[in-house]
Amino acid sequence: MLFQFGFYSSVLLISFTQGIIYSVLLLAKAVKTENKSNYWLSIFVFLCSLYIAPWMLGFAGWYDNQPYRDLLFYTPFQHLLFVGPIIFFYTQSLLNPSFKFSKKKSLHLLPGGFYLIYIVAIWIYDKFILGENYFYKNGMDKDFDEWYQKLGLLSMIVYFILSIRYYNVYKKLMFQVVSYADSILFKWVKTYLMAFLIMLLLPIFFDIIGILYPEIKSYQGSWWFFLFFSIIMYYIAITGYSNPINATIPFKMSFFNKNPMLLLNENPTNETENCIDIQHETFEESNSPEIEYWKSKIETLIQEEKWYQNSELTLLDLAKKLGTNVSVISKTINQGFQMNFNDCINSYRIEAVKNSLVGGEHKNSTLLGIAFDSGFNSKATFNRAFKKNTGKTPKEYIETI
Repeated sequence: MLFQFGFYSSVLLISFTQGIIYSVLLLAKAVKTENKSNYWLSIFVFLCSLYIAPWMLGFAGWYDNQPYRDLLFYTPFQHLLFVGPIIFFYTQSLLNPSFKFSKKKSLHLLPGGFYLIYIVAIWIYDKFILGENYFYKNGMDKDFDEWYQKLGLLSMIVYFILSIRYYNVYKKLMFQVVSYADSILFKWVKTYLMAFLIMLLLPIFFDIIGILYPEIKSYQGSWWFFLFFSIIMYYIAITGYSNPINATIPFKMSFFNKNPMLLLNENPTNETENCIDIQHETFEESNSPEIEYWKSKIETLIQEEKWYQNSELTLLDLAKKLGTNVSVISKTINQGFQMNFNDCINSYRIEAVKNSLVGGEHKNSTLLGIAFDSGFNSKATFNRAFKKNTGKTPKEYIETI
């Protein structure tokens, strides 16, 4: 097989090979752990590796020799219309354990499928009907057509925005339903979305640079673009492979309805009882008899029975204990306590910590030990919650006692 090893082709060969290796590793991890998100990340890394291939093989001499030239022409390597949906599916599967790939979701892949049909049609016409390179008589690979590159970039931008929105909905939802939201907001989600954003900005950045330095738009100058693209791909692959966190709260969300439907019960008698409207939740005080009734019940359960000490307390736990549904409890927390569930439970935990500090327990125990006994599950979460609640750090508060 022809491969002219040189500086440009060899460096991209390393990036391409590493991408394929990590794609396989992620696939193996997905099979072993049955983690759906790793399947999608594996596909994403694989598509990014293929994106590099034409430039790598071009520097290796494939565009200058047959039959390699035709192989590059009639094989679509840059699947730009698949990348956006794949990253969107990855975001959903990472944040929502109930995510399933359905026929409806497969519609997102139709544009990419149409492009594949387009390339196959060109191949059939040129090779079997006309017998010559009619569509490729200009010697340009269809993957590099400006309309396809621009459409692909637009598609990825749209799905990037959808991914951001999905994460924001997830974040709001977690603060409404769990008392440990800080620990499952997934720093990795923000990290890989930022890396993907840099990927999207790279072609725009190089277009601007090309105005000042036209040589960067040459075939050899474009090598720098693919080098930086490879570095970002490699970063996403290696950090994504080491990401150990998985979502545990399943929910359904409609982009038209905007209201996530919690799937906390396996066989709910009425789905509306598990629906939390995070878009229109209000923290305005309400003195309605229903709110006051459930507020009293919640206060007794949390404060007197010290349920705040449960570091994994959820809205469903309270609803089950009180014999009602999550919708009632959520509304009561928001309007009766005028805060979300996460902040409400943390306020009780902070009061417990403050009482312990006033009682001098910090002289016989560590501050972190007191925080854990009060229901916090991490030092970072405790410090943020304490600062938010008191306006002081724990050490500053101790000095005021």
